[in-house]
Amino acid sequence: MNEDFSDGAEGSESPYSNGVSKRVCVMPKELKSLGSKAEESESSNWDAVKCIDEDITSVDPCLVESESSESESSYEEDPDRTPVSTNMEENCGPKPKFARTASSKSEIIISDRTPEDFATWQRIIRVDAIRANTEWVLFARNQAEVSKEKALQSAISVGLKDFDHLEPYMIYHAARLVALLEAYALYDPEIGYCQGMSDLLSPIIAVMEEDHEAFWCFVGFMRKARHNFRLDEVGIKRQLKTVSQIIKRKDSHLYRHLQKLQAEDCFFLYRMVVVLFRRELTFEQTMCLWEVMWADQAAIRAGIGRSTWARIRLHAPPTDDLLLYAIAACVLQKRKLIIEKYSSMDEILRECNSMAGQLDVWKLLDDAHHLVVDLHDKI
Repeated sequence: MNEDFSDGAEGSESPYSNGVSKRVCVMPKELKSLGSKAEESESSNWDAVKCIDEDITSVDPCLVESESSESESSYEEDPDRTPVSTNMEENCGPKPKFARTASSKSEIIISDRTPEDFATWQRIIRVDAIRANTEWVLFARNQAEVSKEKALQSAISVGLKDFDHLEPYMIYHAARLVALLEAYALYDPEIGYCQGMSDLLSPIIAVMEEDHEAFWCFVGFMRKARHNFRLDEVGIKRQLKTVSQIIKRKDSHLYRHLQKLQAEDCFFLYRMVVVLFRRELTFEQTMCLWEVMWADQAAIRAGIGRSTWARIRLHAPPTDDLLLYAIAACVLQKRKLIIEKYSSMDEILRECNSMAGQLDVWKLLDDAHHLVVDLHDKI
């Protein structure tokens, strides 16, 4: 997340799972004034994505992939990113979805998204922003004390409606969510917006008061989380499979019971994976879990824990998949209830969805680290 985005940059790159480096014209200076303009038409918002040269040619994504490995994208250079797919045949369809410019100034690749796609995202973003919870208020006093005039001005600037029942601080929070999520949809049109992304952004803007800083932090966050929102669900399936393997190796009796219920794919944990425990934990607990998770990832980037001696000293070596070990630990904590009382996956799903506010995040992390010690070299 510690990246330099100079004001003089031609544009800002965004990561894409097909190995294609994409760039759109959303620059830091512009992001500083997010939400400051009056209502504009939906089509004019989409025009920001189409600022490309006229010398566009259609190319096969497979050919683009080999060239993009030398691009300046920090996502491509990030050694700890999660690979989404290694199957070249899946990524090399007969109809390329992206086009590349031959401009000497910058390399720009855009998706085939339409203004209608963006209009749909806008509607969903506004609905989700209005529904955002208020847990963050105790941790962001400056935003909680925002004036009604400032809140209304922010709401009008992003075209927010149906907020009469909200307090000023919630109107202001919702307006910031709308502005930043729309900016990200332009920045990463392949993903655009999916429900659940507002859950990931909300804690960030509660902690960070400057929109442009919050935006780039969210971009860095999404480098890890964006595969959760792919339509083909490749990233989600990979993670659920990992959780299933952890449970199988740690508790074969529980795993056989899940098999009997045809729930061994752990699909009942879908929401936990998508929003990184955000709906199961309180705001403060979420911050604790995420920061420990990010610390593990930072340790891996720094090369900590790679030697045998380092593993002995650290006890639990850092892992990119700490979240998945925590999710598996959550299931294992409920093993007796699942085995003795639940006879269908729907019952387990209801139990998982009712965990909000009932989890001890420190016990969860302790159990997760014990699983890492036992299984990190077996999964």
